[in-house]
Amino acid sequence: MASVEGPFVPDGASAADVERHWQALRAANSAYFEGRILHVLGVHRNGHGGATVHVVECAYRYYAVGERGLDTGVRPLGVKGFTLAGDAVLLGQRAAHVGGYPGCWEFAPGGGLEPGVAPEEMVRRELFEETGLRPSVAPVPIAVLYDAVMRTWELVYRLRVAGADHPAPTREYPALRWIAVRSLLAGERPGTLSPIARTMLGLLTEAP
Repeated sequence: MASVEGPFVPDGASAADVERHWQALRAANSAYFEGRILHVLGVHRNGHGGATVHVVECAYRYYAVGERGLDTGVRPLGVKGFTLAGDAVLLGQRAAHVGGYPGCWEFAPGGGLEPGVAPEEMVRRELFEETGLRPSVAPVPIAVLYDAVMRTWELVYRLRVAGADHPAPTREYPALRWIAVRSLLAGERPGTLSPIARTMLGLLTEAP
């Protein structure tokens, strides 16, 4: 990952429009916060399985207002993980209050990458905050994906936890479930998978 000096302020919408939509979002859902994110300027693949992601710091509101139809062109960088215990992978059902894919199931954990935090540390933090679990070995990066629905780039990691560990439901994931990888690939589902989770399914065949 390569950082560019910021902050980034998009020119695709007026400040007044952004402020109006942002205040409407906050009035409708108090979970929205005035934070900082990393906007992806470009992803350059090296042809050998690796990639460099160029990012710049940006205010979260410029991305959030896209939910009200105001697309400023901001594309945040996030982290997602396959959490494995033996031959099972962990899925979580997204809460009803979240901004994207409410009620859908996805691979846990997942979250936005904060400025100044290494992606490996961020995926560890998200795992603990969203499930109460800690990885038993270092996270392994396996892919960079684009979520065309949420308009985000995602760094995907493989995490492993001890087989005896039990996840705890949280505000982000009120329901969590282990499912055998072979069963998931054969079509078993705990419920509706989010589009990005369906995209990630193909990567499970590459996990040893």
